[in-house]
Amino acid sequence: MNSQATEKKRLTTSAMIASIAAEGQPTRPAPFGHALAVLAEQRQDIVGLSADLSKYTDLHIFAKAHPERFYQMGMAEQLLMSAAAGMAREGLTPFATTYAVFASRRAYDFICMAIAEENLNVKIVCGLPGLTTGYGPSHQATDDLAIMRAMPNLMIVDPCDALEIEQAVPAIAAHQGPVYMRLLRGNVPLVLDRYDYRFQLGKAQVLRGGRDVLLIASGLMTMRALEAAELLHKDGVDVSVLHVPTIKPLDEATILAEARKPGRLVVTAENHSIVGGLGEAVAGMLLRNGVAPTFRQIALPDAFLDAGALPTLHDRYGISTEAVTRQVKAWL
Repeated sequence: MNSQATEKKRLTTSAMIASIAAEGQPTRPAPFGHALAVLAEQRQDIVGLSADLSKYTDLHIFAKAHPERFYQMGMAEQLLMSAAAGMAREGLTPFATTYAVFASRRAYDFICMAIAEENLNVKIVCGLPGLTTGYGPSHQATDDLAIMRAMPNLMIVDPCDALEIEQAVPAIAAHQGPVYMRLLRGNVPLVLDRYDYRFQLGKAQVLRGGRDVLLIASGLMTMRALEAAELLHKDGVDVSVLHVPTIKPLDEATILAEARKPGRLVVTAENHSIVGGLGEAVAGMLLRNGVAPTFRQIALPDAFLDAGALPTLHDRYGISTEAVTRQVKAWL
């Protein structure tokens, strides 16, 4: 697509419904909702709760399949988390869904005291992580990882694509303890099927090797890292991509093994503020283990971001494929 056509697409893309999928990229509809509905056929303990956003977290698929196990809690995220905690105490496995901004900011104390401190089996699944909406800072969860990483007992998962979401749902349900999972919703791109990928809680995976750069990424930025690696390869830059879907606990062994390989620029890429997310988690872990490669971060700025069309915003804030490619080239 030439630059004029690209600009036209950016200007006409709705800020509210823009997809993160590239033009022509294969997608799957509502992978979370479908995966949870299938899992609930096998496990009678699975229940779904929403704070008046089931259509926007894809939980409506589960609600239609299992209406007797769906609970609409209204626009009250604190109540949502408290109810999920009570259900978990009775032996159920609640999947509580809302937007990431509302869970991390509005319901934090309820998650901390009612769920995490008690180590209850609640799965908190949240849409609109990072910069995946054009609505502006009231809906952009650019700080959720920083907020939730500080909470003891809480596992944090940031899936890359539809395949990983489908595989992560039964995996987090099988995990005993609370989980916070970022959710890509609607028509979600399909990427990892080309890499013979299998999601494992707590495990990172090298998706491609390379001698010049190690890109460590999570969530949708793994898609962008893979795309940027292809573009950089055309310019003679050999890029390895390490996908880290579990932010807490980190797969320290795999990250350390890759970061210790000499002569590579190490770059983290995340759909989150540069403060307190994957990049700082990796940097701190490397330094604590005496590993100090040339290290850089690709992340959203420490700021309240603009509203607008997603393609434009992703370019503006440095997380588009083209922006990642340009930045890595500049560092090299």
